[in-house]
Amino acid sequence: MFEALYIEKTAEGGQRVGLHALSDETLPQGDVTVRVQWSSLNYKDALAVTGRGPVVRAWPMVPGVDAAGIVEQTTSPEFRVGQPVVLNGCGAGELHWGGYAQRLRVPASWLVPLPAGLDAFQAMALGTAGFTAMLCVMALEREGVRPVDGPVLVTGATGGVGSVAVMLLARLGYEVAAVTGRLEEQPYLQSLGAHEVLPRALFEAPLRPLEKARWAGAVDVAGGHVLAAVCAGMRPQGVVTACGLAGGMDFPATVAPFILRGVTLVGIDSVMCPRPLRQTAWQRLAELVDLERLAGLSRSVPLADVPQAAEDLLESRLKGRIVVEIPQMA
Repeated sequence: MFEALYIEKTAEGGQRVGLHALSDETLPQGDVTVRVQWSSLNYKDALAVTGRGPVVRAWPMVPGVDAAGIVEQTTSPEFRVGQPVVLNGCGAGELHWGGYAQRLRVPASWLVPLPAGLDAFQAMALGTAGFTAMLCVMALEREGVRPVDGPVLVTGATGGVGSVAVMLLARLGYEVAAVTGRLEEQPYLQSLGAHEVLPRALFEAPLRPLEKARWAGAVDVAGGHVLAAVCAGMRPQGVVTACGLAGGMDFPATVAPFILRGVTLVGIDSVMCPRPLRQTAWQRLAELVDLERLAGLSRSVPLADVPQAAEDLLESRLKGRIVVEIPQMA
């Protein structure tokens, strides 16, 4: 038996969430069984746990898009018993039972060996948010955005993706402008390396098709009007990476930034990211992340407290990264 956070549909069409004791026989199919040590709380997890978004697509569900732990059983030659591994995305917590459990079973192709330099807690302090931030930074580099080209904008900067993106970009020598709706967090963002902190309201008001060209690159987690405003303010040949929809799925923009300034909009998919790119991103995180800063932007909550933490995250009462402590089996 193992303990898990379990989401079930109710007869009224809603859902209920709580800790359940489950048997190993209920685990989904997969090549590798992992004893989970830590997970994390991401925006998508919060939507799933609270039922505020249609994240869960198979019922019942053990949520949690991330997990870090130790291989307990494997039929795959790629992994050995006792090996530390990381899972993020790949449908975990959506179509396949995820990381909010003492034990999980997944296809071997979903797992990445824990890179040297990170332990399980640190990997989950990064989690899907940090992984996504790294994919954004790698996309900016791939598209040719260099520190000498000008400042890089990061929206939603006090959130998980935004916080890690600010930290990574600053570490690589970029001048970072952080956008937030919580200006009282300016000291926090500056501690991560932000050169400038801007109010989110500047990017929510109605704007012209083209604004003053300020940004060489951008990492956007918001979508909606914010993403449109970011695109309007890009420098010629600027690059915007889009990885979230916290501000909405719509994109009320014009083609002006793309045809008059040559702006590139790059979509970032962290869920079904190809495995070679996934491995590269985790390796670069291990090489680049300032572990002292990472510890400063992270805090842990026990598995039983995830439902309340999910509400707090969606109400913008949290900042940084929330790591979920999975109780260990005897």
